[in-house]
Amino acid sequence: MDSLWANIFRSTEEDSVHNLLRNIPLFDGLSRGELSGIASVLHRREYAPDEVLFRQGNPGVGMYIIREGAVDIVYEPTGDTLAELEDGDFLGELALLNESPRSATAIARDSSILYGLYRPDFLGLVEQDTDLGVQLLLRMSQVISKRLIHVNDQVQVLREQLEEKDPQRG
Repeated sequence: MDSLWANIFRSTEEDSVHNLLRNIPLFDGLSRGELSGIASVLHRREYAPDEVLFRQGNPGVGMYIIREGAVDIVYEPTGDTLAELEDGDFLGELALLNESPRSATAIARDSSILYGLYRPDFLGLVEQDTDLGVQLLLRMSQVISKRLIHVNDQVQVLREQLEEKDPQRG
């Protein structure tokens, strides 16, 4: 009887992880089997308030998905909060492609539960299933492109604000 209940609860947790992944643009539209493959390499971690996920300047090792809680992205030299992320948001996806230094520090604002997808596991998935790998890399490029366009728009707004303050700069 215990194994029957264990199976019921295990499938509920698996469904919950699948639903979380489906809401991440990198994984939206993947089959249940593909989501299970990704879920099998996720690392669940709980963070206390004010605990650091990673520090600016450290090599990137993977991306994080916020299951519950909130994470602040902080620019270390000034202490400015660049972004406030919450349930269902993800961060650090560039680290899946390269190990370049983190551009900011990530700090849990609340008690938080996150899933980590680390570069070696991601690359293992890509090598194991090339069709899935192509889908993931294409979606990753789309996400990165959208974020780059957003940053470019922000830079343009800042330039315009600077020109308004000092017309001689433009």
